[in-house]
Amino acid sequence: MTAQRTVTVGGSPVHVLESGTGPAVLMLHGSGPGTTGSGAWAATAQTLGTSLHLVAPDQAGFGRTPIPPGSRGGLRLWTEQAAGLMDALGAERYAVVGHSMGGAVALALAAARPRQVTRVVAVSTMGAPGAPLSAELDAVWAAAPGPLGARDMLSRLVLDQALVTESAVAARAAAMRAGAAAYTSLFPPPRARWADDLTLSARTLAGIRAPVLLVHGAEDRVTPLGTAALPLLDHLPDVRLHVFGRCGHVPPLEHPHDFRRLLSCFLGRDRAS
Repeated sequence: MTAQRTVTVGGSPVHVLESGTGPAVLMLHGSGPGTTGSGAWAATAQTLGTSLHLVAPDQAGFGRTPIPPGSRGGLRLWTEQAAGLMDALGAERYAVVGHSMGGAVALALAAARPRQVTRVVAVSTMGAPGAPLSAELDAVWAAAPGPLGARDMLSRLVLDQALVTESAVAARAAAMRAGAAAYTSLFPPPRARWADDLTLSARTLAGIRAPVLLVHGAEDRVTPLGTAALPLLDHLPDVRLHVFGRCGHVPPLEHPHDFRRLLSCFLGRDRAS
């Protein structure tokens, strides 16, 4: 059964989508305007079944989760909030799946909580040392609320433009308008500094002991394979990389069946051990 609720973390509300029972898996969305935990992960959660306890929050500044007073967002806040959420839910050990910005948060969380985080899946991830802000990510962060901005953003995220349907544009435009007030404070120009904020040091990455699966699209223009995923192979102690050909920035959408099979296999190793 899938349910949505609000959990108080550090005195602030965090909106969460939960489904299933069993080993806990925290699922962290990316940073595009209008992104939410349920929007990013509901379809994946549904097909993974009920044998995992999937937790997909709206991170601070996204969806129904406000930015706590006195904060502006950023990697430290998102990492601390993710850790606090799993503490509040009573999860002593859990895997983390993160997309794009959420991948950087997942890696930072694994470094900060080595006894809790059992596995990491970083999809189209940010976080690699020295990775520059791509022109495509700059444009995604700058997308204006409304149908034109939503269409432009979605067209940059996926390789197959047939996925940019009228219904997808309408849904994203509505989500962008709903979250516009909070979102505008997260990535104001100049935006290279926010990409830098989401970068992890070589020392931090080298200290991650959890097994890490990197999943990336070969044609990802937002976080390009060569600057985002490949450098992480030199820094993470226990890492493997799966590359989808003919795929942009959103493998769960562009190759849903293969992505879910890959995810289920990697996460299932904890249940088998």
